[in-house]
Amino acid sequence: MSILSPPTTAMWVSLQATTGPLTTRRGAELEEHYVLLLRKLGEQRGMLGQIFTKAQNKVTDPAKLSRLVAMVDGTQWVTLEADVKGDIYEGLLERNAEDTKSGAGQYFTPRALIRAMVNCVRPEPGKTIADPACGTGGFFLAAHDFLTNPENHRLDRDQKAFLKRRTFHGNEIVAGTRRLCLMNMFLHGIGEMTGDTLISPADALVAPPSETFDYVLANPPFGKKSSMSFTNAEGEQETDNLTYNRQDFWATTSNKQLNFVQHIRAMVKTTGQAAVVVPDNVLFEGGAGETIRRKLLQTTDLHTILRLPTGIFYAQGVKANVIFFDNRPASPDPQTSKVWYYDYRTNVHHTLKQKPLTYGHLEDFVACYNPVNRHGRKPTWSDEAGEGRWRAYGREELLSRDKASLDLFWLRDASMTDLNNLPDPDVLVEKILENLRSALAHFEAASSS
Repeated sequence: MSILSPPTTAMWVSLQATTGPLTTRRGAELEEHYVLLLRKLGEQRGMLGQIFTKAQNKVTDPAKLSRLVAMVDGTQWVTLEADVKGDIYEGLLERNAEDTKSGAGQYFTPRALIRAMVNCVRPEPGKTIADPACGTGGFFLAAHDFLTNPENHRLDRDQKAFLKRRTFHGNEIVAGTRRLCLMNMFLHGIGEMTGDTLISPADALVAPPSETFDYVLANPPFGKKSSMSFTNAEGEQETDNLTYNRQDFWATTSNKQLNFVQHIRAMVKTTGQAAVVVPDNVLFEGGAGETIRRKLLQTTDLHTILRLPTGIFYAQGVKANVIFFDNRPASPDPQTSKVWYYDYRTNVHHTLKQKPLTYGHLEDFVACYNPVNRHGRKPTWSDEAGEGRWRAYGREELLSRDKASLDLFWLRDASMTDLNNLPDPDVLVEKILENLRSALAHFEAASSS
């Protein structure tokens, strides 16, 4: 029942020689042997051991476990291509994310959005890609698909080896999610089971990055406050706001998203690019937020902002954007000349089940972004028609706004001016619920600050 590469298959055979095969056991003996095998796998070195670290048997019925073993054993995993096994696993992750009770959705970024971001950045072979909050590894897999697509690149042997072992670097502090990410990457042919792990369990925000990267693609956690959990003298769990005092940060704040924006800027090489999902507060919040926005406009080329609709994330009520910026060497001259906006929020209605976001919904944005020739962009907005989702604002105009706010809209909300343009009742109900959830989240954040 091996789904492993040849060196790891030999390791699996060795383990079974030591502990015996699963298929010959039944009942309590099978359950005990399965637990032993999980422990032995967790003791292995490298990526394999990381995947099985602290793994537990969740199948408490020996009969069901026996049936599951038989089903897995009946599949010829070795003959399946990596993309087939990877697609199966990605499908399982997405189904798990849809189960709102599990809470897994918070680690799952819509794959259509990830694909659009990767297609805009267009990573090149032989360059490094990082994600400081990588979840289940969606950005890595989309970048891997882009790089291995012969329509984009035809990789030579050295480039394939670099892609497998040295391209991707990530952080994920949630142990279970990190395990899913490592398995997801392995099933897509990324990394070596006996080699060093590509995903660190360390909190990326604690210290300046030890190395910089060509690309950073990320959707950091949406929780506004950074916090850590600890056990008090009475043995009860408590949380405390966490402020990262880093010399390389422009501003000291407990706002997690603002810290991630600063950290990502520090991660990117002076010739590198970043595409980051951020909530609305990053675009308009005062204090540290204003300082960071002004620094971004000064020291990086913050060239594009995609305004996203609600209803596309598993975390309810989230209003988010994607910011795209290129890092630049230190210079006294401002590096941003203008910021292009694509408003895919006004008059756009999505729900996770009835009308989920697909890549087709974002194709116009990718075309407007013009990744092959960014300097040849053309606005679709015109003052005369009062329509068009794509337009640019100059740096000085943005800096003159209150708190240097980047929170901009220009299209009319059709539902406010024409009752005939109201969305379907189901969409209206979902929108009202999302607004209520968003308001509640803001109240909770304010009360805890």
